[in-house]
Amino acid sequence: MELKGQTALVTGGAVRIGRALCEALAAEGVNVVVHYRHSGDEAQALCADLERRGVRAWAVAAELTSGAACADLVARATTVAGPLAILINNAAVFHKDHLLATTEAKLLEEFWPNLFAPLLLMRAFAAGSAGGKIINLLDRRIAGHDETCVPYVLTKKALAELTLLAARELAPQFTVNGVAPGAVLPPPGRGADYLHDQAGPSPLQKLITPQAVAEAVLALLRHDALTGQILFVDGGQHLL
Repeated sequence: MELKGQTALVTGGAVRIGRALCEALAAEGVNVVVHYRHSGDEAQALCADLERRGVRAWAVAAELTSGAACADLVARATTVAGPLAILINNAAVFHKDHLLATTEAKLLEEFWPNLFAPLLLMRAFAAGSAGGKIINLLDRRIAGHDETCVPYVLTKKALAELTLLAARELAPQFTVNGVAPGAVLPPPGRGADYLHDQAGPSPLQKLITPQAVAEAVLALLRHDALTGQILFVDGGQHLL
């Protein structure tokens, strides 16, 4: 796909990895709809910055907790920005809960934004477009069994499988791929030392930046012969 002049919807695009994705897209001439839940000020500031770089950008708020809300987000994004060519499902929540601490409420709290919303957004995007590109943000944990965050791991493993299923069903009009980052940014309130201590070993012995994740996303978007691929950006940590 020639990226310049296309329009992308990025969920959770105002902060952290989502912000890096929006900035990388804008650098390629892509107009961006920045979805946010609570980060309204950050989304508006990002959009203003992206427009100074020469692209169009719009901030759109949505709680991705129902099918109607997901369909409405795609509809509103299309209304303000025109036809969408790219959907990046980046928004997610992460909590540490072992199996015995997991409750129905905790399951739904993670499954809605991490799995159900991406599925419903893909459905709405595919129904309203003649073709395009879909990228799902996963996690290197899909290659292992981290018992410290059971609901989260389940959602990301399921989203990885959904990526493959959607790649088959939506071809040839759409490509559907995934990017699975390793540890990228520390939790809010924690510094880089915490991330270094918690990330664990990796063959390449280096921490991953949001920009490295964004570069992987751009590579998948540019390539028209790739679908059903999951690209790990974790310094090889998934091999351990």
